[in-house]
Amino acid sequence: MTSVICHLSSVISILMRPLLALLLLAPFAALTAADAPKAKQAPKKQDRPTPPTRAFDAPGAPKFVRLDGKTTLEDGNYLIGPDYVAAPETKVVAGAPQGKIRQFQIDSKTTQRFNPGIAREEFGVPDPNNPKTLIVKTHTIDYKRTITVYVPAQYVPGTAAPLLVTHDGPGLGKTDQNTARILDNLIAQKRIPALIMVQIANGGGDAQGHERGKEYDTMSGLYAEYIQHEVLPLVEKNYGVKFTSDPDGRATMGTSSGGSAALIMAWYHPEWFRRVLTLSGTFVNQQWPFDPKTPGGAWDFHETLIPQSERKPIRLYMAVGDRDNFNPNVMRDGMHDWVEANHRMAHVLKAKGYAYQYYFCQNSGHGIGNARPQILPSALEWLWKGYQPR
Repeated sequence: MTSVICHLSSVISILMRPLLALLLLAPFAALTAADAPKAKQAPKKQDRPTPPTRAFDAPGAPKFVRLDGKTTLEDGNYLIGPDYVAAPETKVVAGAPQGKIRQFQIDSKTTQRFNPGIAREEFGVPDPNNPKTLIVKTHTIDYKRTITVYVPAQYVPGTAAPLLVTHDGPGLGKTDQNTARILDNLIAQKRIPALIMVQIANGGGDAQGHERGKEYDTMSGLYAEYIQHEVLPLVEKNYGVKFTSDPDGRATMGTSSGGSAALIMAWYHPEWFRRVLTLSGTFVNQQWPFDPKTPGGAWDFHETLIPQSERKPIRLYMAVGDRDNFNPNVMRDGMHDWVEANHRMAHVLKAKGYAYQYYFCQNSGHGIGNARPQILPSALEWLWKGYQPR
């Protein structure tokens, strides 16, 4: 009996050894796990506060003429909304020839300008020594930019066509059929010339510290120079087209910072571009890095540049929503109200005698997505009003 008990004791001892080992090692395993470096989490995207609704007759607003669903080709300030109906030019119209859309990409490593690009991981913080700018940590990046080209059916090979450059173009494999359809119809109806549209994708990200912000919000001629010298020649080479050199036959268009980029191109290089269409234009202080020559970024257009400069040969269309952006980030410099910025633009443009049209869209937010199908066809027609090929 004693031998049986001893045998059982030996068996139990053998069976318990792994369990005892696990119990002894468990605390060390826990310490090891606790000490292990944790995977870096992506910074949480900031929630933008809901912008307030601004009244069309609030202090500082220009005097608007209500259109009530109609359109006009006359200069001035106009009020539309709160309800919207897509214009018939946004639909396929029987008998209207359809243009062709093609795409290619530009690798940033092959370009002279914007090579390399920049990006940030976290949004910046206000500079305690300069409330007009941010402190942002950036790093360099390589990227590919998609170029989308619309050539109308009416284009005659070998001839120099009018040009429309648009910002924030679609990515590879995607096309902007909505704008192409509008162009098909307006060209067929001879309301705009048989223009070629070049849609240029941004370099990535948004605002201060990202490539898109560097391209679109910088107050200089650099981005226009990049397009003129590095993008358009490739389009002509790749697709056998030619662009007019007449600046009156060259337009540029964009939404948000793409809108401010459109005006920046024409402002710094009116010898290349003179017709500008903006939707929710970012005429606010979003330039980074800080430039003492234009300390307010694009806010300086209505603060100093337009009022204090001789009138330039620029034709400008603007539209903004009554719930457009208002202090969307950490900056509190008094220069981040998109509605106020566009109102101020209207005032200084009128005072200087510019050809401009300004739409205030009720019941619409940043980018005026609900109003765009109603107003874009007439906006493009107004943009090209008076054009005579040379």
